[in-house]
Amino acid sequence: MVSSPEGTRAVPAAPGAEVPPPETTGTPARRLRGVPRQRHRTARSGAPRAAARDTGTLAFVESPVQLLNALEWAHTAQATELTVVVLSPHDPMTRGQLRRMAELARDEGHTVRWEEARGGPTAPMRTIGGLTPLLRRAHRVVIGDPFSRYVQLLLSLARARDLVVVDDGTATMEFISQLARGERLVRWHRSGSGRGARDLVFAPFSATARRRLTPAPEGGRRTVGLFSSMPVEAPPGVEVTTNEFAWTRGRFGPPRLTRAADIVGTSLVETGVVDPDRYLAAVRTLARTHGATRYFAHRKESTEKLRRLVAETGLEIVRPDLPLELIARRGPIGRLIVSFPSTVVHTLPLALLGTEVKVAVCDIDPEWLTANASPRAQGFLDGVTGTARDVQRLPFTQRMAAG
Repeated sequence: MVSSPEGTRAVPAAPGAEVPPPETTGTPARRLRGVPRQRHRTARSGAPRAAARDTGTLAFVESPVQLLNALEWAHTAQATELTVVVLSPHDPMTRGQLRRMAELARDEGHTVRWEEARGGPTAPMRTIGGLTPLLRRAHRVVIGDPFSRYVQLLLSLARARDLVVVDDGTATMEFISQLARGERLVRWHRSGSGRGARDLVFAPFSATARRRLTPAPEGGRRTVGLFSSMPVEAPPGVEVTTNEFAWTRGRFGPPRLTRAADIVGTSLVETGVVDPDRYLAAVRTLARTHGATRYFAHRKESTEKLRRLVAETGLEIVRPDLPLELIARRGPIGRLIVSFPSTVVHTLPLALLGTEVKVAVCDIDPEWLTANASPRAQGFLDGVTGTARDVQRLPFTQRMAAG
């Protein structure tokens, strides 16, 4: 069974049916149903007033969560009218969520520039050429994914002295750890040496990006900031601002709560970390144990896996059209949300602050990992779970292993 309530999209009935909303360049943004258009707002009483225009801030995002956190950063920093550059990916579900988030960004008075950055062999050169003038003028650059080769290349062209990294979910934790240790920027779930032909070609840009993201010595003119809801210990010189999801809570909700529990999906199977049979057995047990009726799919989960999940669990599969923090805040949402180790175990308690919703996280047992999983995978996932605040811990059980 599949559904498509407001703000969500159902699993398509046939392969290849996933398509994002219309993507005509320059088309005025549609207003989200049930969300009033909000024009430029003045600063709160007692808060410092933002500059009338902030065209010197340039933000690069590649996912809906990055764009959401760029909006949260702009709200906290009172940065008005920043220019958000969307480096569009291929994945249809990601593109669809990005389109919806772009509408919200425009409603907040920001400029959104959609770049088909991966639209063919000549797209990168066109994109970089078109963005170079903006990069040269920007005095501050906000990025959502320091691991992105595209972003690393663009950072090598930027002259901005102020850099801000906004959350890209749990990847932020690994980024800060690698930065503190002076290591190469490598995603936690990648296996192998990372010394392939493409890695060698991009090595100089990666090294430059790492230097740009390393704080300058005391008294230097370059600043590096981190805007995050993750539990991180930033190296000296990195200014950390906590993301409390104030914009999300002020704009949406509070939600209507349902009696049943909801399960949040993960793409750990798709990234080759977790065995699919083990994962489906765990979901089946969680649904039965907690009385869950809905499964909120991760935007990167495969349609084939979700169809199998429907057949084996009877859960209603929901494909969100917005990041889950916004979907949950708008409601309706279950009084209990069960997740595997992921970003949402850190962000949902903040977004749902003041409601009666409880968030629980289920551990990943080492037996669930595939033979191809990175050696760092178990430690990283344990860290994601162990550092989550205000969540209920659901340890692995042998009963769950058997399904």
